[in-house]
Amino acid sequence: MSEEQNRAYTRASCRITFDCKGLRGAQSGWLLEGFGVGFDEEWGALRAEAATRPAAPVVDAYEVARAAVLQRLADFRDGIVLVPSDEQGGPWTAQLHGLDWICAFSDEEALYRFAVAREEVGREWPYRRISGARLLDEVLPALDFPCGVALNAAGPDGAVFPPVRGIVPDAVALDGERAA
Repeated sequence: MSEEQNRAYTRASCRITFDCKGLRGAQSGWLLEGFGVGFDEEWGALRAEAATRPAAPVVDAYEVARAAVLQRLADFRDGIVLVPSDEQGGPWTAQLHGLDWICAFSDEEALYRFAVAREEVGREWPYRRISGARLLDEVLPALDFPCGVALNAAGPDGAVFPPVRGIVPDAVALDGERAA
């Protein structure tokens, strides 16, 4: 086939038109099988199918997020974390926006990521293992300043547990008895 014939053939075979029965090739007159249903019929079939499906439950994004936070808090309370020690042997804290945070880590890999982020890989990082519940319920109340917990700082799965009611005892919560 010559180039001119090829161009003519390509132009002729690429033209299609719509009619109420489906697609038809304008030049060759062929019907594409499987496209014989018009829009109204297709739309009606889709609506009928949708009417038979059970309705999806309504999802409250606030409640989903709240449940995820409460689960994360429960997992933290049930787990054991690593808390680096400062020079005096107390829990290592960092200050952010006027509030102190005890830095806690789920494992040595998370603590290592933190050391890398601080460019302090070469120094020793002594730490203590402690339950999350004990950290929130006993250690934070024993401090003489308001303090929260930052879990896995510098990691992709970090979380913060601020000193508020529902996380720490009301007596030390910033929005509890301490605030009164």
